[in-house]
Amino acid sequence: MYDKLFPPKKVALRSGKIVMEKRSRTPLILLLIIVAVVLSVEFTNFNLKVLFVRIGKLFGMIGEMFPPDWAYFPKLWGALVDTLQMSLIGSMIGALLALPIAILASSNVIPNRFVTAFFKIVLSLLRTLPTLVTALIATFIFGLGPTAGVVAILLFTLSYVGKLLYEQIENVDMGPFEAMESIGMTRIQAFRYALFPQVLPSYLSNSLFCFEGNVRYAAILGYVGAGGVGLLIKEDLGWRDYQNVGMIILALVITVYLIETVSEHFRKKLI
Repeated sequence: MYDKLFPPKKVALRSGKIVMEKRSRTPLILLLIIVAVVLSVEFTNFNLKVLFVRIGKLFGMIGEMFPPDWAYFPKLWGALVDTLQMSLIGSMIGALLALPIAILASSNVIPNRFVTAFFKIVLSLLRTLPTLVTALIATFIFGLGPTAGVVAILLFTLSYVGKLLYEQIENVDMGPFEAMESIGMTRIQAFRYALFPQVLPSYLSNSLFCFEGNVRYAAILGYVGAGGVGLLIKEDLGWRDYQNVGMIILALVITVYLIETVSEHFRKKLI
């Protein structure tokens, strides 16, 4: 369609040969982006003037957070431990459950197309649910507290690691797998000895990376009653106790930095 509206132009080479050069699609892409931005501004009632006028309040709030209230740390410690426990337990169980589901979603291991399609759809549906929404649903089922947060993190980890894992399984070298099947091994045995060693480093690396992100996600799950430091952030912001909020943010930054540093070290060893 684009080539019909804007036909290729003729370019004469030094040899005298005439070639056809297609028109650049950059102007069309820029036009579509501009139209999308304009429509988004109209639909959301975005006001750039309000953004610049109110941005000063954000910096004022940040200024009130520092210096943080160090005396608040003993109260914060228990919630911080709950957040880390939620992240660790949810990440571990989710990553372990992702392995069998990823196998069932791999078309080169499971010959039944309906089975693989079903589990791929399940993983896709789980990925579409935001973690906060999942945690909110879990609080109605399991009650308020860290259990709901663990379930929300578990489901996110399952969907994230499961998708990456089945894609890796579907792209591995199938030669060793077929050779082991030919000598009488079952498909599960052949997967265990031929395919799993190929995807194991990436599987562990992705699980560690997901754990890093889950620590940050778990920090805000308290807003829906899932426990952890999110509940303290909600309370302190409600009472305008910004020094306590500053202490929470500082503790989270240091904790996440330490976890990411250790995790990155091990991921480099695995990749």
